[in-house]
Amino acid sequence: MQFRNNINALRAVAVLAVVLFHFKIDGFQGGFTGVDIFFVISGFLMTGIIFSGLQENRFSLLGFYASRANRIIPALFVLCMALMIFGFIYLPIQDYRSLLRTVKSSMLFSSNFLFAGEGSYFDSPVHENWLLHTWSLSLEWHSTSFTPSC
Repeated sequence: MQFRNNINALRAVAVLAVVLFHFKIDGFQGGFTGVDIFFVISGFLMTGIIFSGLQENRFSLLGFYASRANRIIPALFVLCMALMIFGFIYLPIQDYRSLLRTVKSSMLFSSNFLFAGEGSYFDSPVHENWLLHTWSLSLEWHSTSFTPSC
């Protein structure tokens, strides 16, 4: 798929919205919208990859997952390691244990299930979760499991 500047600009807006939300900047109380924008962009791009692969008779579900894993897991791993180090130094033990559960579920692409059991996406305690944005990665990972492998 060809690089698209318009999609990259939308990604920048999405990341900016999330960052400004986390720093509690006035006017950005809905930072979750940035995650939602990213989710829509990913769905658009993944659908394009899948459909073009199917049309050209070269789609492989295993190859699709391998490509996504190679792109996502290294950055997610670095983020999780940094948060675990920071959390070890600065968080109370109960909060650190909660962080470790969240890191585990994020790395296993199951954080959407963990967060669903902890309350509403819009609840204040959930907003304090440093890895809340990984719900969309987990959802994407599981939703592509239902893609036909023709």
